[in-house]
Amino acid sequence: MSHSPLYIVVSIEQDNALPVIALLITVNHYTIMARQIFINLPVKDLMRSMNFFTSLGFSFNMQFTNEKAACMVIDENIYSMLLTEAFFKTFTTKEIVDATKRTEAIIALSAGSRAEVEDLYNKAIAAGASMTREAEDHGWMYSRNFDDLDGHQWEIIFMDEAALEAQNSGDNTK
Repeated sequence: MSHSPLYIVVSIEQDNALPVIALLITVNHYTIMARQIFINLPVKDLMRSMNFFTSLGFSFNMQFTNEKAACMVIDENIYSMLLTEAFFKTFTTKEIVDATKRTEAIIALSAGSRAEVEDLYNKAIAAGASMTREAEDHGWMYSRNFDDLDGHQWEIIFMDEAALEAQNSGDNTK
C-alpha cells in the first residue's frame, strides 16, 4: 500500500509590521490552507490590556508582540491583535469607534461548560471589566457578557447540544 506524502509549511510574512501567518497542508498533491481568525482591536494602553487578558488566562505569542501590537492567543487558530490606537489608525481611513460609547462588535467565545462561562466572567470582572448584561439562560444556551478595559464587548457562551435536541424534540426532561 502506497502512502502519499504529507507536507506542512508555515509561512510567516511581515506586511506593514504585522505578521501574516499561513498554515499550508499538502495531502495527495492538494494544498489546504487552515483558516485563522485575527480580531484586531484598538487599545489605549497595550500593557494594561495585556495584563487584563493574561489575568483571564490568555497567553500572547511574543514572536508577534512589540510596543505597538500584541498577538493574544484565543485558540489554536484564533487570535486577537491588540493594537495601540496610533498603530491601529495606520490600517484604516475610518475614525476609530469609542467602544465605551458605541458597540463596534460583540466578540463571542464558546466555553465547555456553564462553570467555565462563570469562571471566565468572574476573572474578567475581578480584573476590571464591567458587566454589560445579566446572565442569559435559555436552557440549552447560557451566556455572560462583559466590556473589557477599552469597552470592547465580549460574550462567553456555553451551548448544551443535548438540551437543544431535547428542546427541539419536545422532550423537556433534561
